[in-house]
Formats: sequence, C-alpha cells, structure tokens
Amino acid sequence: MTRHTSEFLRQRSSNLSLRMASSTTENAVHTTEPPNPVERSEGPGERPMTAAEKAWVLFELGRQRDTPVVCDRCIGEIKSRGSTPLRDHIVAVDSQCQTCAFANSSPEAFTQPFCDFLQENPTIFHTVEYFKKKAAAVGYKELPARDDWSGKIEPGGKYFVTRNGSSIIAFTVGKAYKPGNGVAMVAGHIDALTAKLKPVSNKPTKAGYVQLGVAQYAGALNETWWDRDLSIGGRVIVRGEDGKTSTKLVKIDWPIARIPTLAPHFGVGMLGENNKETQAVPIIGLDNSDIDPSLKPAEPLGPAGSFVSTQPPKLVQLISNKLGLKDYTQIANWELELFDLQPATVGGLDKEFIFAGRIDDKLCSWGAFHGLLLADNKDDDGAIKLVTLFDDEEIGSLLRQGAKGNFLPSVIERTVESLTTREKQTYGPGVIGRTYASSFLVSADVTHAANPNFLSRYLDGHAPRLNVGIALCTDSNGHLTTDSVALAILTRVCELSGVTPQRFQIRNDARSGGTVGPTISSALGVKSADAGMPQLSMHSIRATTGALDPGLGVKFFKGFLDRWEKVDAEWQ
Repeated sequence: MTRHTSEFLRQRSSNLSLRMASSTTENAVHTTEPPNPVERSEGPGERPMTAAEKAWVLFELGRQRDTPVVCDRCIGEIKSRGSTPLRDHIVAVDSQCQTCAFANSSPEAFTQPFCDFLQENPTIFHTVEYFKKKAAAVGYKELPARDDWSGKIEPGGKYFVTRNGSSIIAFTVGKAYKPGNGVAMVAGHIDALTAKLKPVSNKPTKAGYVQLGVAQYAGALNETWWDRDLSIGGRVIVRGEDGKTSTKLVKIDWPIARIPTLAPHFGVGMLGENNKETQAVPIIGLDNSDIDPSLKPAEPLGPAGSFVSTQPPKLVQLISNKLGLKDYTQIANWELELFDLQPATVGGLDKEFIFAGRIDDKLCSWGAFHGLLLADNKDDDGAIKLVTLFDDEEIGSLLRQGAKGNFLPSVIERTVESLTTREKQTYGPGVIGRTYASSFLVSADVTHAANPNFLSRYLDGHAPRLNVGIALCTDSNGHLTTDSVALAILTRVCELSGVTPQRFQIRNDARSGGTVGPTISSALGVKSADAGMPQLSMHSIRATTGALDPGLGVKFFKGFLDRWEKVDAEWQ
C-alpha cells in the first residue's frame, strides 16, 4: 500500500503438518510409485484437473522433502491422470490429507508455502517468474503481447500475459461465456519497498570500505533497513556470443551488503533526519590497498564507456560467475536491488505469526493468484475470472507496467474482441461497454492490523485482527474505492464462502493510504471495492501477519472469483 537459510525454513513445519505427522505415525501405510516428472495440464477440450490434482501439482507435494500424507480418494484422482508424479506417500484418512487441505482451502495448509515463496522470490522479477510457472503447471497458456490473439482465446481457456517481466495478468474464460458478460477481477501489486542499484553504482573506497551506490524505491532506506543482512538480486541484460540480447534472473544467497549504524557514543541520533544519500550507503567489502602496498586495488572489468566499467568490479565478477558468463562485457545492463535475506518464518507461542520481509503486498497477491489457480471451472460459468498484479504501486503506478498504464484494459479489450469475433459478432464500444458495466473489481492490498501499543490511533470498531479474515476497507475521501453496494456484494461473497469479514477505516485525524482501486475503477467504470489482509509494521523491512492469513486470503479470493457471478445475479 502506498503512502499519500533455506534449510532453516525446511525444518519448520506448519501447524497442519505437525498435526498430520503425529496423527499418522501409528497406522501409516507406505506406498511406492515410480516417479514421473512429466506433468500434463488441462486445456479446452481436455478433462479438467480435479481439485486434488491441482493441489498436488501447484504445491509440488510429490517433490517435497517430507513424505506427503494423502488419502485414498486423492490418490485415485492423482493416479487417474497417469502422468502426474506420485512418489512415496503415507495413506491417511480424509481429515489428515495434505492434498484435501489445499483443495478445500484450509487456511493452515498455506502457511509454509507462502513463507517458501517469500524466501525464494525476493525481487519482483522472480515473483512474476514464479507465478508464470505456477500458472503453466495447471494449464494456463501464455499470450505474447506482440502476437495476434485472434482465434487463440476460447471459452473454457486459461491464459496469462506479462509486461516488463514485472507485471502479470492471468485469467480464465467461463465455458458459458457470451460477449458482453462481465469480468470478476482482483487487482493487486507485487512491488515492495527496496533500494535499487544506481546506473553508476561504483563508489570511491572510503576508510577501506567498498560501498555501493543505491537509490531508494518508495520509502526504503528508512531506519528499519540499517544493520540488516542484505543481499542482491534482480534481472541482468545479457548480450550473447551470437549477438542476441536476453534477460536473466539472478539472486545471491548470502548477505552481500549492510548499512551500518553509528553508536550512540558519538551523539548522533540514528532515528532522526539522517541523510539517505550520504549516511545510508551500504558497505559490500573491504579494500585496504591504500595502506597496504602488497594489495592491488580492483580495476574496472570493461573498457571505458562500457556498463561493467561503472559497477564494482567484484560485484560484476560475482554476477557473471552466477550466470555462467564467459565475458564480463556480455552484461549490457542490469536492474538489481537489495533485499532482506533473513528467512520468512513462523513465530509466536503457537506459531500463529509469520515474520517476513516483503509482506506488502505479496500477501494479497499470492492469495489472489492461488485463488484463481484453484478456482472452479464449471460448465455454467459465464464470466471471465481475472487476477492482475502490478508493478510500481508503491511509487504511484505511473509507469506502463503500473495500474495507471493500459495493461489491464488492453488485455480485457483484446480478449473480448477475440471472443466476440469467434462468435461471429461485431466488436465495438457497445460490447466492451457492456463488459465493463457487468464487471466487478476487488482492489486487493494489505491493510493495518490492530497494533496493541497504539490502539488509540485506530477508529473504534475498525481495527482488523490477525488470523480472522479479510478486511473490507473504506475511505470517505476517495483514497479507496469501496461504497455501500460494493460492501453488500463482498459481504454476501464472504457469507457464501464461509469467510469472516472485518472492517477498516482510518480516523478523521489521520490520512488513508492509497491503492490501485480508484485508478482502475474510474478508468474502466467498473463497480469495485477495496479489501485486504491485515499486517503489522507496514513499510518496515520486516513485517508481521498471521500464520493463517495467507490461506484465509486464498479462501476469500477463490470465493469471490467462484461466487461473484451468482451474487451479481441476485441484484435487481
């Protein structure tokens, strides 16, 4: 929301996994099937994946380190496809089955997958790649933006589109879709506060320290970034030996950088107005060659004027080695950033919290995307179900991959055009106008959980709690888009989905944050509401949410996508 070790993770189990392990130890039956890594995915005209098959593939239960617990019914569904991998497993009753837990949107099942996602995908480029792979695994087809989509989109189909490698839209077309039918859409953002390397990130050595030139993105480089274990990742533009240019993703799995604070003995306050340009410069190494003649200073690794000559030489070497490049000058440019390396983890007396970086807003985005991937695909579905995850929300959404760009309307209009032409009808303003008038948007972004130390800052009756459910958010000054009709619709969705709604609105003596909701709803003219999962410590490098909140998000967003059409039909 804008302002106006891997081994360590694997050893931590969710509450669900712990209960399953203890309940199945006595009477466990081990079964072995030969592994088969090939996954078949569904498409129009093919037998749809069952909920168990989707869960098995999406959460890679056949490839996890611990032996999966699966009931006989799910085993039958998974094996019936024939090509889905099924290795050793423990046969359990339905109430203990991990696959059933995911398929039934049991909130506790999603805790560890969400923590793994946060840890394994530290940058926005890794996040989009993650969502692409998940969508493709369950039958979604990529629609390249430069291609002609005519004849490629059909009722019952599942698709995704990306822009800039940092925004993604995924959608399904109802089997009973007719031109002019509405779109049930969820819009969120996947950018997070960070510090990006400057175009020239090499800096003069000071007092023996190699430093890195970075620029804050949104509100990063605040006090919570100091004395943290920071690493580096992002995308690299590589020019191959054949002259072709491509992008590659990279991340370093150990701490590279640190922004050191000054001890209080010096009389300089570290929680005051410290200069972000001169007093928040990360250190990334040591170079004492100025006082030790036996040491040689690092020399630029490319000719003058080349990109790599403007970057710290040892960092260029590290990134090149990580990507397997033979020549440093193959790096034409990069878009790298700092990220907190500390693992996302569960905590609290009963492991009821998640402590992690980048919760804002991976929390709602992850829940919404998985809600779409797990959504029903019934014969009488007439709507398009869509999730769009944007870049640049934290800095105002102004760029082409942001919510104020034309990414979302372009995808919707090209889709409707392709489907309308398929039905041999004329596409034009009438069809797209009916589409938008029949649509609904959930603007999904994290909101503020009640902070017990500052309850006086919250409006009575509007302080969401962790591990309870989605918060429906309002603002009388238009920073959020919810109105009474939208609240009634989402309250009804929650009722049908078994979700507990909460309410949030800021006090009159404070100012609300903003979301992508007002921008999209005003541009498209669609009915809309703002809703989000609660978290503590928004805009800190480390935040807190409930261990059940990722799964509660999946349950709500899946419920909205599956039931909005029914709820919309109840209105006169």
